[in-house]
Amino acid sequence: MIAPHAAELTIDRLFDAPALAGPAVGGLKISPDGARVTYLQGKSEDKDRLDLWEYDIREGHARVLVDSNALSSATENLSAEELNRRERQRTAALSGILEYSFAPSGRALLFPLGGHLYYFDLTQPAKSAVAEISRSEAFASDASISPAGGYVAFVREQNLHVYDIANARDKALTNDGGGTIKNGMAEFVAQEEMDRTTGYWWAPDDAHIAFARVDESPVKVTERFEIAADNVATFAQRYPAAGGPNVTVRLGVVEVQSAAVTWIDLGEETDIYLARVNWLPDGKTLAIQRQSRDQRRLDLLFADIDTGRTRVVLAETSNTWIDLHHELTFLKGSREFIWSSSRDGYQHLYLYDDEGHLLRRLTAGEWNVDDFRTRAIKGVDEKNRLVYFTATEKSPTQRHLYRSSLDTQDPHEISRISREDGLHDITLSPNADFYVDNFTSRSQPPQVTLHAADGNNLSMLQANRLDAQHPDAPYLADNSVPEIGTLTATDGQTLYYRLYKPLHFDPAKRYPAIVDVYGGPGVQRVLDNWTGASFTQILTRAGYVVFQLDNHGTAFRGKAFQAPIHGKLGDVEVVDQVQGARWLGSQEFVDPARVGVWGWSYGGYMALMLMFKAPEVFRAGVAGAPVTDWTLYDTHYTERYLDRPQDNAAGYAASSVLPYAQDLKGRLLVMHGMADDNVLFLHSTKLFRKLQDLGKPFDVMVYPGAKHGLTRQHDGRHAYATIKRFFDENL
Repeated sequence: MIAPHAAELTIDRLFDAPALAGPAVGGLKISPDGARVTYLQGKSEDKDRLDLWEYDIREGHARVLVDSNALSSATENLSAEELNRRERQRTAALSGILEYSFAPSGRALLFPLGGHLYYFDLTQPAKSAVAEISRSEAFASDASISPAGGYVAFVREQNLHVYDIANARDKALTNDGGGTIKNGMAEFVAQEEMDRTTGYWWAPDDAHIAFARVDESPVKVTERFEIAADNVATFAQRYPAAGGPNVTVRLGVVEVQSAAVTWIDLGEETDIYLARVNWLPDGKTLAIQRQSRDQRRLDLLFADIDTGRTRVVLAETSNTWIDLHHELTFLKGSREFIWSSSRDGYQHLYLYDDEGHLLRRLTAGEWNVDDFRTRAIKGVDEKNRLVYFTATEKSPTQRHLYRSSLDTQDPHEISRISREDGLHDITLSPNADFYVDNFTSRSQPPQVTLHAADGNNLSMLQANRLDAQHPDAPYLADNSVPEIGTLTATDGQTLYYRLYKPLHFDPAKRYPAIVDVYGGPGVQRVLDNWTGASFTQILTRAGYVVFQLDNHGTAFRGKAFQAPIHGKLGDVEVVDQVQGARWLGSQEFVDPARVGVWGWSYGGYMALMLMFKAPEVFRAGVAGAPVTDWTLYDTHYTERYLDRPQDNAAGYAASSVLPYAQDLKGRLLVMHGMADDNVLFLHSTKLFRKLQDLGKPFDVMVYPGAKHGLTRQHDGRHAYATIKRFFDENL
């Protein structure tokens, strides 16, 4: 029985263990033999240090496979490259085991920990099951077991290595890595903006590895200061700013035995993006997704690895931009592949033959097949000719599992498998017989269940029930459950919002309100998911109404909803958010004279734009790590929406916050990490100078040594307390 009177929820408690949302899992996989489900889970005493767990499907119980503390101390000495990689992957606040891979037999696992690689033989007794491989003082990263199970590949000191498991021998496949040359590694924009975190790809027969050779020398060197509490360090960073040169990328295929390399012909134009690389099942052909610099064309190339020659199989074009995706699946039993395209305005699946001829559409409708958390295609049952995928067909605020026939005669005929309203994050077994559902909703913190392929519940892996023993139980009675609703935008499209009412809500009172904004492309905030035990709950307990709205340009709503931001940022997004804030202020329980706004990153940019462009609406605002001048941001992200500065100077000028700073009237707080290598601290210093020149008063809170994701780390405690104090004083 949950106590009717809640305990006090503090900001410190949000960061302390155990996690208030309960034992959430990550990195969920089903072993290739279908015998076990594995996942990463934080310790009860340290929620950010992850151990490797397994759920034995036959026996129906879970256990810790690898205790990270048993192999490595809690304090890990990570290389600079690994620290940067984790910052790009948004895992910098975590420690322990952050990634792992299965041997194809399902009887062994590989995982990195503290810069070392460990091989776990699941057939051996626990005491002798784990062995460290390829011992070296140099840091090993991005490790994986080869598809046939004979090798482990990894990157060390900017070169690609393989470790022969049977012979316990390590061999470098490249030797020229170092300085500006990186082999087998993803460049900055690939990691940060393209959702590509690796730079090498195994052939299915273990005979070859495709790898990217990145030369950073064309990118201008800029001196970036990282100001810590007790020192100031200068870094010569090659940051590819909008309009400037990118790295040069070559794609090679190296033979594992001889280390001989064949270079793949990516075309005469070198100013391109290497977006994706996959192998066809024959092990002789590479599939390469080549994106143009302006991101309005995406080519799917097939390459012969013996000659390096390529041919264009299909091409996608757009008059705005093309979003990258992971929905390329090659069938093993037939010469066909599944491809995703938004050519009709929504992301859908199409079936092609290996010559690039369209066979049929597999899905259709005014909704998206999407990769909200992982790839949308969860698996293919080739025997029964079925494809399983997640999509927004029921609602943009939900994600469900569906299936469609590869031989469908009507792409509108699809079957929904998942049932409960909310978000279903699906992992399908290799033979498509069953799946694991990591589910959450407004009323249910993350819960993991095992289902048959038809959706029937087989067993509970992680119930995470909201009972008296749940970590959030002492606080639950005071949690605000959000209301999801809609508004109609000026162009007639639907805007979704999420509204949190304050503690002990009295409809006769008028409350201050805070617009919690992100508003940037590629992100969706308004979802039917668990939001207990969050900073939002701190604000509602303090008497605030909290409001979130997904404006034009945000993700998973189709091209007509996203495209209006092209050529000019901070325009239609502001119109939508102001409309939402005015509607909010019109509610009888909101005081329209006490409306504030806060956001981080793109949300920080939006907070500034709203404070500057709608000073009559917003009384106070907090901008965390804001972009202030898009010429200072990176190529792939910025040029996707604004083109290059030299081609759209007016658009860049209109999209900067600086021309509008003169209209600031409310109270403003700007926050930034002084070692941010994503949204550089320079963004905020330019704003400081502009506001000072204008004689505008404002507040500043900077964090020595902190990166872009500081709110997810130790500094988050102080940052959230500062935001709350600022609103308490000004709203």
